[in-house]
Amino acid sequence: MVWVVEMTPRNVVFDVGNVLIHWDPAFLFSKVIPDAARRAWFFANVCTPAWNLELDRGRPYADAIGDLVAQHPDWTAEIHAWDLRWQEMVSGEITANVAVLAALRRHGVPDYAITNYSREKWADSLPRFPFLGTFRGTIVSGHERLVKPDPAIYRLLLGRYGLTATDCVFIDDSAANIAAARTLGFATVHYGPAVDLAAELGKLGLAV
Repeated sequence: MVWVVEMTPRNVVFDVGNVLIHWDPAFLFSKVIPDAARRAWFFANVCTPAWNLELDRGRPYADAIGDLVAQHPDWTAEIHAWDLRWQEMVSGEITANVAVLAALRRHGVPDYAITNYSREKWADSLPRFPFLGTFRGTIVSGHERLVKPDPAIYRLLLGRYGLTATDCVFIDDSAANIAAARTLGFATVHYGPAVDLAAELGKLGLAV
């Protein structure tokens, strides 16, 4: 769903996970923990979203894994898999949206990114997805120790790259992240599998 401010945006700000690349822990853990009930328990009680968010905030994997193994020794192998086999949580790029990014670049539309991403896994992902290293500007939560939807991470993008929120459209798959961006004045596209990103950006007058 597109949400528009009065000014037509000239800059496009992308989220990365589940906008440009497919990320889902189940891609890996359906193999590591085949039983669905045990896997759900593991996600709810061991490698939880809150624990993973701290990795995105910049906590080193070695510290986070070590602490979790001490708390849940029966899950040692599964916890280590979160680190050692992390790339198996990413099935590949979202082809249609990477094509949109390429089209925007061909038309000279400035593109930026704000992503909740571990600094370690960001470094690992750049060789696999080279386009992630070619934004005009990128805010990686693990580098900044800030995570979406904290308004500070959006303000950091604006200040660092001399942007105005009302001159930007922000694309994300998280409703909370979209709401935070709207509050600051961004136009937004709440992306999901049923959303045609090219069409939504076209409604904003952007050449794709």
